[in-house]
Amino acid sequence: MAAPCSDTCEAKERSLRERVPPLLTDLYQFTMAYAYWRSGRHQEPAVFELFFRDNPFGGGFSLFAGLEDCLLFLRSFHFTDEDVEFLRSVLPPNTDPAFFQFLRGLDCSGVTIRSVPEGTVVFARVPLLEVAGPLAVVQLLETSLLCLVNYASLVCSNAARFRLAAGPRRKLLELGLRRAQGPDGGLTASRYTHMGGFDLTSNVQAGFLFGIPVAGTMAHSYVTSFNSLEEVWPQTLAAVDGDRDPVDFVSLTKGWLTHVCELLGAESGKIREGELAAFLSYAIAYPQNFLPVIDSYSVGCSGLLNFCAVALALCELGYRPVGVRLDSGDLCRQSLDVRGVFRLCSEHFSVPAFNSLIIVGTNNISEQSMIELNKKENEIDVVGVGTHLVTCTKQPSLGCVYKLVEVRGRPRMKISEDPQKSTVPGRKAVYRLLDAEGEDQSVAHLRSQKRRCYMLQGLVTHPQSSAAQTREKVQSSLQTLHPRYKRLQEPESYTVSVNEIQNNLSKTQTPFTSCGLLCQQVALSERLHHLVTELQRGSSIDSNFLLAN
Repeated sequence: MAAPCSDTCEAKERSLRERVPPLLTDLYQFTMAYAYWRSGRHQEPAVFELFFRDNPFGGGFSLFAGLEDCLLFLRSFHFTDEDVEFLRSVLPPNTDPAFFQFLRGLDCSGVTIRSVPEGTVVFARVPLLEVAGPLAVVQLLETSLLCLVNYASLVCSNAARFRLAAGPRRKLLELGLRRAQGPDGGLTASRYTHMGGFDLTSNVQAGFLFGIPVAGTMAHSYVTSFNSLEEVWPQTLAAVDGDRDPVDFVSLTKGWLTHVCELLGAESGKIREGELAAFLSYAIAYPQNFLPVIDSYSVGCSGLLNFCAVALALCELGYRPVGVRLDSGDLCRQSLDVRGVFRLCSEHFSVPAFNSLIIVGTNNISEQSMIELNKKENEIDVVGVGTHLVTCTKQPSLGCVYKLVEVRGRPRMKISEDPQKSTVPGRKAVYRLLDAEGEDQSVAHLRSQKRRCYMLQGLVTHPQSSAAQTREKVQSSLQTLHPRYKRLQEPESYTVSVNEIQNNLSKTQTPFTSCGLLCQQVALSERLHHLVTELQRGSSIDSNFLLAN
């Protein structure tokens, strides 16, 4: 049974506060905040934008994730006495003591957040978050917000790619907790891979906190821990209707094993007794959820035979076994062999339940192996993915950045030695332009995919969405994206058009200019291009201030 909503909401907030306290940031945020405070600039209104420079995994899109955690973090942001005392010990000894009193009273009551909705398809250079508020405060938030968005968006996007590779029919099981970068990485991965398109997780804590359906089978260690049938206890199992006395389940299964061996022409001498004992013990414990791993020794010579015998015995007692898991070898070929045996048993023994048994495949699945799996004939119903999903082996970081775009109402711009690191000045309006058929167009009527205000002066303005709702948002957002941008290999690049916030995009044509300063996928409105040019010229003039009278 799922925990009550109020309990899980409180647990989520508590978990977030414990994982992301206000000291989870870089030291230079405090030194800059002190310098702002010392010069009397700490209350100046400022605006930062959070974005990434390139779509991940060589793809044509990304998904935005982490917004809910950002809002929870901001809502509870404050420094304790213990936090402040620690900062006294690490900041220079000549730091004005009044600064620590300033920190002690600091919160996000003056912060406003505008953001694209969580679960939305986004592209390089699009401002995901706009953070506005007092300069010192919004500066202090930088590292924490980046930490909350970077990995969440990356692993969510990775999950979406696995979903595209797998297709809509096959179920996907995330089981990467043991391979993740620490407990927090594992929990974050479970949450956002579900958002990105995975159906199930093996992570129990993620199920508790986020309402994600949990699933599991058994490990090889359970199978290899048994040696003989004498270790099976109890050895009886009652029928599902309970009308009969418990039967000797071991003897019943041994009888079915003889029939299976005769049907398949198998050699009974190659069957592992310990494996059969493990299957029996598990089936007696979970007769309604029997799904063992069958490759601990040999699928064809032992595992499949033992499963069929136990499953047929369960069916005789009125239970419905679930299926099997394959974890090594050629999964496609083995799945075909296994399905063939299931159909043969169903027909020969008149057991229809064998036609609905599922086959789970797990064996270090990567995006590429998922693509290859789809190209081959196979009977795999569920694919379990771990390492390559949660560690994002193709690209370990999204590379989000947090850049100042306005102070005191004046646009600000970073002009870098590396043109890719230059920023677009000023506040911006973010839209997806779609035509009546829902396809991306340069000029079309507007849909609702634009940035919204999620926090106004420290108060959250939108209710939290459930995991299922956000997951649905991802799928609907992906459906609006043309297939040419969703190709896993060599996708087309989506051109981002940037306009200043004062001239929000409308149904009429807005002239845009390509901007080589940033990248080929960014086009600036003429007015914004003029602003960039003026700021660059101003920077050049400012460099000669020492020569001025």
